[in-house]
Amino acid sequence: MRLTVLGKSPSWQDADGACSGYLLEEDGVAVLIDCGNGVFSKLRRYRDYTRVDAVLITHLHADHFLDLVPYSYALTYAPRQQPVPVDRWPGTEEPARPRLVAPPGATETFRRVVGAWGNEDLIEAAFALEEYAPDSEPEVGPLRFSFHPVPHFKETFAIGVRRRSEGSSFLVFGADSGPNDGLVSFAQGADLLILEGTLPRPERTGQRGHLTPREAGEHGRAAGAERLLITHMSDELDSLWARKEAAAGFGADVEIARPGAVYEV
Repeated sequence: MRLTVLGKSPSWQDADGACSGYLLEEDGVAVLIDCGNGVFSKLRRYRDYTRVDAVLITHLHADHFLDLVPYSYALTYAPRQQPVPVDRWPGTEEPARPRLVAPPGATETFRRVVGAWGNEDLIEAAFALEEYAPDSEPEVGPLRFSFHPVPHFKETFAIGVRRRSEGSSFLVFGADSGPNDGLVSFAQGADLLILEGTLPRPERTGQRGHLTPREAGEHGRAAGAERLLITHMSDELDSLWARKEAAAGFGADVEIARPGAVYEV
C-alpha cells in the first residue's frame, strides 16, 4: 500500500496547506481517506479525481469532509463529465461516480450543509453514497477496511486497512481521538499507525477529544506499532518539539506528517 499525505492540518488550515486527507493506492486502486478543507486541490496533484475508486470519511466534522463540496461540483459540471463533446473531451453517458463510504447520519448532514445554498442532493448525486455500520468491513479492490469508535466531540471512527490477502500489512488511521484503550487494542501490531497530536497540552475544559504528541507516542507504544506518524498538527506548533515529545512517549523515533510525504506499507 502506498499512502500519500494530502493534508495534515487541524480544523484550521496551514499556510498553503489542507486539512485531513490521505490518498491510499494499491494495485491501481485509489481510496481517499477524509476530504477536509483544501484536500481536493491537493488530490489533483497526484491522481485524476475521476479515477478515485472510493472516499472514506472518519467523522462528520467540516475539516474531514468539507471538500466533498468542490469535489461534487467537479464530478457534476466538469467538461469531461458531460454527455456531449466539450473541448477535447469526447463526452460520456457514464460519468465517474466514486463510492462515498461515510459514517451514520452522513446523508442528513450533507443535505443540511449543502442545502444552505444549493441543491441538497449535490453530494449524493455526485457520489455513490453509502453509510457504514461500525461493524462493517467494506472492500475496495484488494483492500478491506474496518472501523472502531474513538472518543471525540462527534461520533468518530478510527479506520484499519488490510490487503485482503493473508498475512498482509496493517495500516491504522486513528482519526480525531482523545486518550483511550480501545484505539490501542484496535491498532495492535500496526505496520503504520497514524495518530493525531493536535494539542500541546490537554484541553483546558477537561473534556478530551484530542491527543498531545506525547500521548500519541504512548498510544503507539502500547499498540506495538512498527512505525508512528503524527498528524493533525498546526504549522504554529513547533514540529521539532512535537517530534521529540512523541518520540519520548513512543520509545523510538517518529515522523511528523507533511503534505506530499509518501509511505509504503
